[in-house]
Amino acid sequence: MFHFGFSYVGLIYLVMLFLPNILWTKNQPAGYENYVKNESKALQILERIGEVTVCCLMLIFTDFNVRTDSAWCIWLLISFLLMLLYETYWVRYFRSKKRMADFYRGICGIPLAGATLPVMAFFLLGIYGRNVFLLAATVVLGIGHIGIHAGHRKEIEGEAE
Repeated sequence: MFHFGFSYVGLIYLVMLFLPNILWTKNQPAGYENYVKNESKALQILERIGEVTVCCLMLIFTDFNVRTDSAWCIWLLISFLLMLLYETYWVRYFRSKKRMADFYRGICGIPLAGATLPVMAFFLLGIYGRNVFLLAATVVLGIGHIGIHAGHRKEIEGEAE
């Protein structure tokens, strides 16, 4: 059963997602716009659909708010730790020389950390909230967002050869 209402956990996650991305708009790696023009239109569409639906869904279900009455809290904890790792990724990027290679570095063995960490965190939040809508939206987001950034990284690696 789904419980409609405001999710403060969803809001916290979105703030954690958007703040570094807003800062990034003024700190993009040199040449980033050259990679954007090569993005797959299909992946862009999936990414946009995923972004909008994930953002909306995370705010309208109270199922994502903290509940201490079950062992399901472990999913919320792991999800939140992934979001903290995502913030760590951004701190490292902002302290770097802000090159494309810096932007696409992994962290703690997780490749494409800037793209994969929030997607993984949102998926685990969907498991925690037992919300199939967020799970499905996160899969769509992941295909588009991670797919786009995997393509960028492949281009970077091709240039390095």
